[in-house]
Amino acid sequence: MSAHRSIVLALALLMDILIGDPPNRYHPVAWMGQAIGRANKHAPHKGRVQPFAFGAVLATGGAAAVAGLGRLLVCIISHLPRPLAWIAEATILKMTFSWRGLHQAATHIETALVSDNLPAARQLLSWHLVSRDTSQLDMSQVSAATVESVAENTSDGIVAPLFYYTIGGLPAALAYRFLNTCDAMLGYHDAEHEWLGKAPARLDDVANLLPARLTAALLAAAADLVGENAARALHIWQRDAGKTASPNAGHPMSVMAGALDVELEKVGHYKLGAGQKSAQPTDIGRSLRVMNMATLLAAATFISLPVLMRLGRRGKG
Repeated sequence: MSAHRSIVLALALLMDILIGDPPNRYHPVAWMGQAIGRANKHAPHKGRVQPFAFGAVLATGGAAAVAGLGRLLVCIISHLPRPLAWIAEATILKMTFSWRGLHQAATHIETALVSDNLPAARQLLSWHLVSRDTSQLDMSQVSAATVESVAENTSDGIVAPLFYYTIGGLPAALAYRFLNTCDAMLGYHDAEHEWLGKAPARLDDVANLLPARLTAALLAAAADLVGENAARALHIWQRDAGKTASPNAGHPMSVMAGALDVELEKVGHYKLGAGQKSAQPTDIGRSLRVMNMATLLAAATFISLPVLMRLGRRGKG
């Protein structure tokens, strides 16, 4: 790791705050999704072995390909003058995460709910944050689903890409984003995707083992800093993290449930923070304050770590 990554990471975060995401036609993650979608059209769907093998090759091969592309880009960028190299790499890194986009999506849902426009809130939730059917959700359920998504996406959409960039540079961040996108598109338990999406889902689970738990710890610390209940967050984390089918999603979501003293339920699947109050639209804003502080803590950690390690090596020398 080097100070170069610290500078690039700081610039990428600044770009995200000031500019946000480009249109999909210019976005590498959208290109990944299009490539996965085209591959899916040619995927076998009968039996178990062939769909599983196809999904495994797609996930591992695609991740390896984008990592290789990342290495090539780093090589090209390294020949640019230093300020331009920082900006170029930061621009690509910014495409792997979306802090501003998550904040805006949740805020729009909160605004619709506060304006008593439940149909719009349901539609926004379905468009931007969840894949489940939202047409029958009431106000509290839409609020809870939004809070859940804020917590989970703090890990998948912010902390994990920055974590992988810190330890493995641009190739690792791009490979993570491909795996996560592949899981998001194929990792469903329906007849078409049960075996096709199994390998992408398991690889994504492995990739998120550390980031999800790190995010949960950051959310708990952030809760204390913004005036929410960190002690209850830790308690609910310990009690409820294992209640989701995913080995990772329950960690940040249970911490958020405890921090806000709300019950987060996906009917028929899990209930986190059982016995706490029902979520309300105002809890979305509270979750965003916790998320923002957790992101700042993550940024401070990842930006300072390469510098501290470099100073440590100099001290030993």
